[in-house]
Amino acid sequence: MKKCSSNCYRNNTDCQLKECRYWINFSEDNNCCLLSIHKNGKMNLREIALREGISYARVKQIQDAALIKLKKRGLDLKQFLYD
Repeated sequence: MKKCSSNCYRNNTDCQLKECRYWINFSEDNNCCLLSIHKNGKMNLREIALREGISYARVKQIQDAALIKLKKRGLDLKQFLYD
């Protein structure tokens, strides 16, 4: 876990560092996507949409685009997505 998220986790405070690449506007997970994953483990697309403040359909579009890019590079990560 990164130093910033470790401090927030240890002190149970919301992260105020909006320029951090892991910052999300979701205070239930201390505004940190790393803490969100640490607390909740695997999440479905609806849970991710809630945390990111976007629709389920948009999260699905992003996932599909990422899978296309990975496939073009010769990688197949479906085994990790659907475990």
